[in-house]
Amino acid sequence: MKNRDWTDGHVERWLPVLPELDPDIEGAIVRMKKLGVHLRRVREQSLVDFGLERHEFDTLHKLAGRGGEAAPSELAADLDLAPASVTGRLDALERRGFVRRSPSTTDRRRVVVALTEPGRLTWLGAMDVLGDEEYRLLGVLSRDERRQLNAMLRRIMIAAEETGGAGGAGGAGGAEETGEACA
Repeated sequence: MKNRDWTDGHVERWLPVLPELDPDIEGAIVRMKKLGVHLRRVREQSLVDFGLERHEFDTLHKLAGRGGEAAPSELAADLDLAPASVTGRLDALERRGFVRRSPSTTDRRRVVVALTEPGRLTWLGAMDVLGDEEYRLLGVLSRDERRQLNAMLRRIMIAAEETGGAGGAGGAGGAEETGEACA
């Protein structure tokens, strides 16, 4: 067979040991895991290339997802962190010139955190590396095949979320776990 990957050999090795093993299920699960690991590695390398720690990227990502401005309490909720933890993150990002804190124009008691242009460009640069790899990998499929794959994975995720095992409640937080391009 010409178009073989590592998983084909894995399944072949396990079939004699576990004859009841469904090779299609094993193959799909192993491939999804390996793709997840691969994309996580690409993401981590992009963070290194852009001089970002993961928590810095996650904070910039959540801020960008709110249109580039948010209250620290909103970021704390989005990141599922205590407000004091967010303050430390914002202090470091502000020192690097990636965010700016200023008093709210509508409520003097409130602080607004804004993504600066250097922060936005750094976040986008790290995002682009992963996005390019995602397009490269899924680019081997036609538009219809990508749509079909997405629909099939949705059905699988719905089944996983029904038992609460897929982190469905986090929804937008998936980017941090999987490395996906947008949340």
